[in-house]
Parts: sequence; structure tokens; C-alpha cells
Amino acid sequence: MPLGSKRLAGITALVASLLLGSCGTGGEEVCDSPLVSNLPPSSFRSSSQLTSSHGPVFAKVNRREGAGGWSPLVSDRYQWLEVDLGRRTQITAVATQGRYGSSDWLTGYLLMFSDTGHNWRQHRQEDSLGAFPGNSNADTVVQYKLKQPVIARYLRLIPLDWNPTGRIGLRLEIYGCQYTSDVANFDGSSSLIYRLSVRPSWSEMEVISLKFKTLRNSGTLLHAEGQRDHSLTLVLEKGKLLLYHQQGVSSSSGGQLLVSLGSLLDDQHWHHVKLERLSTHLNLTVDKNTQQVHVPAELSHWDIHQLSLGAVQSHGLQKPILSNRNFHGCLENLLYNDLNLLYLAKRNNHQVSAVGNVTFSCAEPVSVSATFTAAHSFLQLPGLTTWSSGVISVALQFRTWNKAGLLLTFDLPQQEGMVWLYLSEARLRLQISGGGRAQLDLSAGSALNDGQWHSVELNSREDHLSITVDKDEGATAHVSIPLPLTADSQLYFGGCPVQEGSQECRNPFRVFQGCMRLLTLDDQPVDLIKVQQRLLGNYSHLQIDMCGIIDRCSPSHCEHGGRCTQSWSTFHCNCSNSGYRGATCHSSTYEQSCEAYKHKGNTSGHYYIDVDGSGPIQPQLIYCDMTEDRTWMVIQHNNTELTPVHSSPERSQHSAHFDYAAGEEQLAAIVSQSEHCEQELSYHCRKSRLLNTPEGAPFSWWLGGPAPGQVQAYWGGALPDSRQCACGLQDNCLDSNHYCNCDADYDQWTNDSGLLTHKETLPVRSLVLGDIQRPGSEAAYRVGPLRCHGDKNFWNAAFFDKETSYLHFPTFHGELNADISFLFKTPSSSGVFLENLGIKDFIRIELSSSSEVVFSFDVGNGPLEVRVETHVPLNDNRWHSVRAERNVKEASLRVDNFPAATQEAPADGHIHLQLNSQLFIGGTASRQKGFLGCIRSLQLNGVTLDLEERAKITPGVRPGCPGHCSSYGSLCQNQGRCVERASGFSCDCGQSAFTGSFCHEEVSASFMSTTSITYTLKEPYELSRNSSVLPSSIYSDTTLRGENISLSFRTSQSPALLLYISSFYREYLALLVNQHDELELRYKLHSSRDVEVLWSRVTNLADGRLHTVTIGRLADTVSVQIDQDAREDFNLTSDVEFNSIKSLVLGRVQEPDELEAELAGLASLGFTGCLSGVRFNSISPLKAALLHPDSPVTVTGPLVQTSCGSSSPADSYAAETTHSLSDQPSSADPGQPLVNAIRSDSALIGGLIAVVIFVTVSALAIMARFICSRKETYRAQEVKAAQPEDSHEFPFSSQADCESAPSENQKEYFI
Repeated sequence: MPLGSKRLAGITALVASLLLGSCGTGGEEVCDSPLVSNLPPSSFRSSSQLTSSHGPVFAKVNRREGAGGWSPLVSDRYQWLEVDLGRRTQITAVATQGRYGSSDWLTGYLLMFSDTGHNWRQHRQEDSLGAFPGNSNADTVVQYKLKQPVIARYLRLIPLDWNPTGRIGLRLEIYGCQYTSDVANFDGSSSLIYRLSVRPSWSEMEVISLKFKTLRNSGTLLHAEGQRDHSLTLVLEKGKLLLYHQQGVSSSSGGQLLVSLGSLLDDQHWHHVKLERLSTHLNLTVDKNTQQVHVPAELSHWDIHQLSLGAVQSHGLQKPILSNRNFHGCLENLLYNDLNLLYLAKRNNHQVSAVGNVTFSCAEPVSVSATFTAAHSFLQLPGLTTWSSGVISVALQFRTWNKAGLLLTFDLPQQEGMVWLYLSEARLRLQISGGGRAQLDLSAGSALNDGQWHSVELNSREDHLSITVDKDEGATAHVSIPLPLTADSQLYFGGCPVQEGSQECRNPFRVFQGCMRLLTLDDQPVDLIKVQQRLLGNYSHLQIDMCGIIDRCSPSHCEHGGRCTQSWSTFHCNCSNSGYRGATCHSSTYEQSCEAYKHKGNTSGHYYIDVDGSGPIQPQLIYCDMTEDRTWMVIQHNNTELTPVHSSPERSQHSAHFDYAAGEEQLAAIVSQSEHCEQELSYHCRKSRLLNTPEGAPFSWWLGGPAPGQVQAYWGGALPDSRQCACGLQDNCLDSNHYCNCDADYDQWTNDSGLLTHKETLPVRSLVLGDIQRPGSEAAYRVGPLRCHGDKNFWNAAFFDKETSYLHFPTFHGELNADISFLFKTPSSSGVFLENLGIKDFIRIELSSSSEVVFSFDVGNGPLEVRVETHVPLNDNRWHSVRAERNVKEASLRVDNFPAATQEAPADGHIHLQLNSQLFIGGTASRQKGFLGCIRSLQLNGVTLDLEERAKITPGVRPGCPGHCSSYGSLCQNQGRCVERASGFSCDCGQSAFTGSFCHEEVSASFMSTTSITYTLKEPYELSRNSSVLPSSIYSDTTLRGENISLSFRTSQSPALLLYISSFYREYLALLVNQHDELELRYKLHSSRDVEVLWSRVTNLADGRLHTVTIGRLADTVSVQIDQDAREDFNLTSDVEFNSIKSLVLGRVQEPDELEAELAGLASLGFTGCLSGVRFNSISPLKAALLHPDSPVTVTGPLVQTSCGSSSPADSYAAETTHSLSDQPSSADPGQPLVNAIRSDSALIGGLIAVVIFVTVSALAIMARFICSRKETYRAQEVKAAQPEDSHEFPFSSQADCESAPSENQKEYFI
């Protein structure tokens, strides 16, 4: 052929391939032509026919020939009608009609499709439904349009249900159009190679699409090579498609697995595959499922030079992913960027070359399977005449997801025994019993429930018996147990018939659910088609000529990394270690903020925070700092210490990058949902300028905000874009000509420090310091952790004050998984919380009665309700929580902490929730059954609805909802008082001897013999400098007729004075442990009368253990309780009034001369041990001394704040690790910053050594300071007057409620 003609032929082929590139899809033409009406009679087959007039040939829509349609001989579910369309055709719809002039019609049916008339495939709708709705009379034509067209030659319709007053009757029409395609067959040693003759220009997208079918579960489908010897390989491995990336000519590794998709692809049905390479990612589509994977950077500008189909034909030396496993099967419509490669190959285009025997038609091996679907499924086969010789062989292949099930059984009548071949724990076992006992038990194989085909052989001859799994002899036994099977013997596969007293078949195991094929008896294949036609053996509940196995884990419905396992009829999600729970691992086990943890009664500590609940962001371990008035989320990074920077002529800048413990998505969500965030930014400098204010270019800057961050040129305490530090904003810089202290460039230490509080610029991601290269320049910086408080989502609320009011939002999209959570409080006994409607589907949550919540929905299977009955009223105007979840497996509802109610979903039903109306909150579209009350923190699939913003513009609804103490007030402990806030509540610990977010943290201290705390309740007139009170009225308001005292102590000292309260009239109250280790309470309420001594019967109080004492007096009645012992009651006889109280003393009494001789000697000894939670009426003297130094308290001697009040072993207070205020190292320059010498990234052993040295030095410093210390007295500058409460019995208000942030560290005071 002349050269010009060859070129013309090549161009013609290319143009034709482009024109035909979409062949087989039918283009965009309408594909709804009727296909049945013109078919010849030979195209129709059926399982049976009632008469010749009821034959399948008459089953044409709107035709009246014969009896007016098809009717089988027997109306049961084993009947079928089959249509042969003559060639593979695109089918888009099916219509049914009853038999003309009769009461015979179908109400439900199944559809099966096939290319060969064998190996049928059941057609399922999108929701995995197999049944299709039929007719309601004999005349109306009911059409069902397939959501996705089906390519097939044969259609088989199987009746499921029919008119109960008639029988099966059917007329049928199929709609579609012609389908053409290019097909190639690969025999396992053949392949096609496509080479691009001209190197194409790089494009942002390349697409390869094809269809394939095979009976082999492994083989190489596609191998694409490009420049720099990068390649992509698409292989079939155990019925799944795997995409690998390889690099390098001499790569010997198996490559990098990029993605795995699909399952059970070795079923000899067509599967569609599409591979899209975009600039940043790859999309792999298998049938209806697509998975995206980010490509390696080297593939972002990679283009294909050569495509190998069916095998790896590489010019390089790369090791094949699947060595010696080429593809064995058929490919169809292989398109590369719309270029039809199979069309080019058929026309011998020079760019496509064939290796081996590639034929352009699809060889269709016939493999007839049987599916065992139900508990009553079985297959019965007769024995062979050749079995009288004693040589027996039975073989089969099976696939299943179940770990257990009977494969084969038969009886041994001569031995009165049975043989069972069955699966147990996914292993094959052979058991032979006789005479009522097991004579043999063999096992072989493992993990046989993986859904793959496995072969099994049972061989018996003379004294040799063996079972073989997958061609490997797994168990062999030389036994003298013959298997005397004859032609009269019956073999049962999968299960036994349902009949009473059957001795031939007994099954003590589970029935088999799965597929079997290639059954052979003595190497003779069993014809399952004859079985189906009732010409051989017997069966029940079998689907013959198809394998109906379904992979319910591909794609997996398990979310958040849950591991999917399955059986024949269902799947299970293992959520362990995922941080999620529920049937599909949808709901988070963690709270979404520290605020939520706090309102469950938790205290400061590390917690896992899941900021978006059931959303895609993973939980993160975060520290929650729960103070009395705030709940902080603290996110650490890799360097929160004060870090020095020394001058260096070699470098002009110092940069630091900060890696946070939380990921980018967590950080963004935390900052977004918090009301306030802050981060400390400090710069300590000596001859090192910072921002070079006011006019120069800044020497230093930082990056902050969402990743990767924006350049910020302002400092902590200033405003964004101000180019100032805090001192510039406050106009108090060292040099008024500059806006930062460090910009003054002084040769002395100073600093610029403050908080960054603008959320848009947080967190700080990196820091650049510039002025560090000059001689003498010194600097240090600190970037603190990110701290945020206030959960905007948790307190987002709306108040509905009318039954006709509601809020509306866009349609809720929770097709497969929907979780809804909220809190409510109401005085009403009923009302709808939430409703969203579809055409038929809906979802609703309502309060149906004062003690019942109902979650109802419909996804197409009919309405379903889940109810929780609480047995306590929910209309008590307190907050109650509701959490509802619906997924493909079940629906659940939980109210507060009551047991959750669940309802399982149908195994094969609709699973998609399809809604289209607005989402109504607090009411319904009909404005009936509206909700009265408050709804708060409403979240749908982890997304919080902004009720407050919508309520601002909605009549009848108000934003926010006050009144939280009624629900959360019980969290405030130890006389703490709940205080309402606009968003939430706080615990006021002013009247409590405890501190912390819930007034739960003990305030305790270790006392030495010289320690004394004196709390002045009232000073004499002459010492009150600014008092205008007359002398006659000084003592008028300090008379007590009762008191409440509580404290905890731990000591080994006896006697020991615990508490001493004195009066100006020489009256007193003393609490002590006497020399007999008993508690002793002394009252002297009249100066001229003797002291009254009350002894407790509880002994051994000086045993070094923690003891708690509670004392209450009302007039002359005194009650004492120690620990959990019984309360002891006493009566006073002298007086009932405690007049003019002067002071309360803990520890050593500084003025013992006023006391009686015995008590003075005891008071001079002081107290050695631990005191905790000391409270006298509303006064907490120990708390005031440690945390509120501005209160009227005097501390003398060493006082160490510890946690010695906790219930720990004896003398634990003596071993407390404490940090003294005098432990700080000295510095030559008092302004120089203290830099932590132990860096977070130091080696572990170095850190341990440093800690040991630090503790040793600290201990020596404490001892030295204690020995050399002199007594000093710390007095309050001004005495605050006590404010009487409403109760006359407890007239003093605490002076310990001043606002002062409690320290988390232990403190030691040396005064």
C-alpha cells in the first residue's frame, strides 16, 4: 500500500475510533423502544405452563392471544419467565400486566439478567432492594424504569407474590435500545500494548475507562508507564481492584498501594472501571463506587507513554505486581482519553500491538452455581452405582461469609452413624459418628469465610480417608471406618429437609448460607440445571444458576475507621480504638468541648475532644483547665518555654516554628466555636529591637491565623495591624518615642509581653526575630499555649413561647447516617422538637407525653418508631438531653441517662432517607403540636444549628434561654453557690472552704509546730483606724447562739490543738486531740464559769490517717460526727451565747498567756500535721490564708500548701513535693528572664538528671531558709467588716470570696 494510503487509513481509523468511542452507550439518543413485541416464539421460555394456551409466548403486553398471558402449572416462587433478546441490549425499563380477562396478576417480582442464559445476576435497586412492585389488577400496565440501564441479552422474571384470589399471570414488555461494543478476550498469556507514537502535550486530566469480566480472582488488568519510569498498575487480587504506583527502572519492590476498591469481581459479570488522573489526585471508580487518592508529587505532571492491557509489558526492569498472573477474561470498550483502543486493535492500527492470542469476541465459560439462602435450603443428590466398590470421591467449591455451616452429610446405616462435612470457626471439619459416639474428627484450612471460592474434596478408599482444601491436602487419616455408600444412598448439601424423625439427614450444626458450584461425584459433574428442572435429586430454597453473594463491607458502611466484618445476611462494625460508637461507628464517644465535659461534673485534666461530633475530624487529646469562672481548652505546642536567643554574627535572623498537639482541622474548629481565644506572646530583650517603631521596617514578625498563616507585625497586648506592643497601646513605653519597650534599644533587660486575643490571627504558627546579630544583643521569647473558652455551640439556644411558633432551616441531608442531639426543658407535656418531610420519607422527634420521647421516621419501608419511656417527668423545666441516630443497620434513641431504645432496620430494605422540605424546629409545617420551652445545642450530624441567630428574626421565638442552675446547681459542692450566667453557670466558692470549678478541690496545708494562722473576726475599737463605730456598739453584732464547724486533719501528734476561737470576754471554743487520741471539744461560754468538756467515743485519731470532723451547735445542743461514725449528741449546761468573738486560730496560739494553764501549754506546742477544708460558719480561714492574702488573716511560721487532705496513706503530707516561693534562682540582672533549662525536646536521661538536681537544690534551699528565717507577721492593710447573713445563727460572711485565681501549683509560705 502506498505511504499516502497508509496515512489515510490511519487517520480514518483514528477518526472512526473517536466517533465510536462512546459506542455501547447509545449516545444521547432516546433508549426506550419496546423490545418484546416483535420477538419470535423461540425467544420465550418458562419454568412451566398451565396449558399450551398459557405458554410464555403469549406473555406480551396488551396482547390477547392464547389465554391472554402466561401462567405456570403451579403458582410458587420456583417459577420463572425468560426472554431472549437475541443479542446484548441496553435495557432501560420493564413493564408488567396481568393475564387478560382474569384475576391472575403479580404483585411483586424479581428481575434477573444474563449474557449467556446462565450465571444469572439479580438486579437490585439503589437501596439494595431486590423486589419490584407489580400490579393491582389484570389490565393496568405498570412500568418500572431502571435507575441505571442494564446491558444483557437474557431477562428472567421470577414471581414473588400474586393476587391471593388468583394465580400467577403475566404479560411483559421490555424497553431499551441496541447496544454495540468492542470486546477482546485474553487467555492468560495474551496482552495488548498501546504506544503513543507522538509524545502528547501534558494535560491536567487523563482518563482510562473499560469494562471487564472474569472467573479468575487475580490478574493484571492494566499497566501504564510514563516518563522517569513511573508506572501505575491496576490489578485484580482476590476479587478486588488494587492500584499500585512504582518508580525506578530497577525497582524490585511490589510498589506502593494507592487505593483498593470493589469486591467479588470474579463473578463473570461485567464491571465498569474508570481511572481519572488529575493534577493533584486520582479517582478510581468501580461500578458505582468512587474513591479519591492524592497522587505522589512526581505524578502531578506525569503523562502516559505506553499502556499494557492484560499483562505487564514493560521495557524497564520493574518487578511485576502479580508475577505470572496475567488477566484471563474479557475487556470491553477500553477508552483512553476517548480513544477506543480495542477498535484500533481490531483494525491492526500500528499503535496497538497484540502479544499472544487476543480474540475479539468474549469466550463465556459456563459455570452453574447454586445459592443457599435460607434456613431451610438444601440440595439432595442420589448416590452412584459405582460406589459399591468402596471408593468414594466427593468434590465441590463454595464461597461464604459465615464461619459455620453444613456442607455435606449422609448416613451410615450399617454403623448406625452419620458423616458431617462442615465449617466451624472458618475451618473445614469432618466428623464421623457411630454407635452414639464420635469415631473421627478431622480439620483443615483456615479463614474459609473470606468470600472467595474454596475447593473441597472428600476421598475414601479402603482404610484411607482424607479431606483436601484448595488443592492442599489438609488432613489425612488412616482409619478402618469404611464409608459403604451405594446407589441408594442420599447425599445432602447445605442442610436437611424439614421433616420430623428423619434418620437419613440430621444436622446438629448451622445450615450453610453461600454459593456452591462444580459439584462432582467420583469426578462426574453434577448437572444443576437438571436439578432445577426436578429431573435429578431434590432441593428447597435454592437459587440455581446464580451466585447471590453480596459483599456488605464493600463499600463499607462503617465510619471513622471502624472495621467491617460480615455474615451472609448482615454486617458488623468493630469500633474499638476508633473513638466512635454505634452500629456503624457514627457517633463520637467524646464530648465536643471542655465546656461539655464540665457540665457532666468533670474537673481539670486531659480529655479527648471531638470538635465536630460525628463529623470527619478526628478526636484530639486536649487539656481542660476548669476554673471557678471559666473553662479553658489548652492546646500545647512544641515549645511553650521561655527560650533564649544569643547574638550571632553568622545569622541575621532566628526563626521558630510551632507544631500544635491538635491538627489543622481541630485548631480551626476550636477557634471558630470558642467565644474567646488568647495566646501569650512575650519578648525579653537587651539591645535587641523588636518592631523598630515608629517608622522603620519591623525586625521581627510572626505568622498567625488559619494555615499557612498571615504575616502579623503587632505584638501581644496590642491591636492587629497597629505595629505596636502593649505599652504603645497604653502609652507607657520606656521611651515615648517608640511603641515597644524593646525598640528603645537599652543595654538592660526589658520586655514586651501580652496576650493575643483576636481569633482571626490565632494560633501563632511561626516567629521570626531579626535584631540578634549585633554584639551584646540578647533576647528570649515565649509563645504560650493556645487557650480558648466559651463554647458557642453548647449554649446556643432558643425559647419557643407559642405553640404555633417554629424555626425553619434548609433540608437535612442524612441519607445513610443521621444523628440528632439536643437539650430541652419545658413545662409542657407534649410537643414536636423537630420534623423534616420528603415525598414519602420523613423524620420526626417529639415529646409524646410528660415521660416519653418518640423518634419516628420512614425511609421507604414504612413508618418506624423508637420510644423511650423515662418513668420520671420530663416537663419539670429542667434540661434533658436527647440523642437520636438512624443508620443502615438500626435506629436508636437515648434520653438523659436512661437505657437507649433501638430498632433494627430490615436486612434488605430501603436505606436512603430522602427529604426535600424545610427542616422545622419547635413545630411542624401544619403548625400543630408545637413545642413550648427551650431547645439548646441542637446538632445534626455534628453540625450545630444557630438557633439564636434564626430566633432573632422569627416571631414567637426568643434567642437564648436562662435558668441553668435548676439543672446544674447540684454540681456545686461543699456549700458552693450556683450563679446564673448568660451562657451557662458558675460555682461561687466564696462561702466554701474548697475551691475549683465545682468547689471540689481541697484547700489544705502542712503545719509545723511554729505555724500559726490567726483570722481576726473583730478588732477592738482602738485598733480600728478608720472606724466610726462607737465603743458601746463594737461587740453588739458578734454574739453567737450556734455555730457550724467542719475540718479534716491528719496528725501523729497527741495532744494537739486543732482549732481555737477566742472572745474579748475571755470566752473560747477549743477543738483538740487529747493525750488519749480522742477528740475533745471545750466550750467556755461564760467567763465566770468552768469550761465544759465534751469527749467523743471515737479513738485512735492520732494515727496519721485523714479524719473528718463536723460539729454543729444550736443553743445548748451540740452534735459531733467523725468520719463515717455515728453522730454523737451533747448538751451544754453553763450558757448558750458565745459573745464578742475576736479571732480564730489554727496551729500555734501566739498569745497563750490569756489561756488557762493546761490549755496554754497545749497551745504553745502548736500543731504538726495536715489541716484541710477548715470552715467556721461562713469563714474559711485556711483558704483565706493561702489564696486570699487581702483578708484579715495573719500567718506566722512556715505554711505549706499541699494536697495532704486527700485520702492517702499515713504521713503522706510529709512526703509532699512542694515549690517554695524562695526557690527561684538569683540573677545578676534582676530584669533578666528566667529561662527553663529543661527543653521539651531534651533527651530523657538528661531531663531526669536535671529533675533530680533541681529537687535536691530545692530541698537544700528550703532547709536553709527555714533555719535562717525569722518570724514576721503578715497583716492585712485594712480589716473588712463582716456582712451578716439572713440567718441569725451564722452571722459572718466569708472574707475569702475575693477574686483571685487559684494556683494549680502547691505553695509554701515562709513568713
